[in-house]
Amino acid sequence: MINTSDIEKIAQLSRLEITPDRAKELADQLQRVLKHFEQISHVDTKGVEPLITPTEIETYWREDSVVQELTPEDMLANAPDKIGNLFRVPPVI
Repeated sequence: MINTSDIEKIAQLSRLEITPDRAKELADQLQRVLKHFEQISHVDTKGVEPLITPTEIETYWREDSVVQELTPEDMLANAPDKIGNLFRVPPVI
């Protein structure tokens, strides 16, 4: 069972400040949510095939092909500094 001390611990770990009244309210809400999950867990799903997606959507895949749209000179045209076909960047220490 979820109680206010659990909610306060979660709030502390999350770096949240909550009042005791808000902690009680959240504990009650979370307890109701967990009751719904308990009800769902009692549903007989034998013989039901699991779904990957809820709908039968076919994915359209385009052909993967290499296209050279830009030349190295085009790519370096707006570079502030370059060395040959490479970007020159400040050293990283």
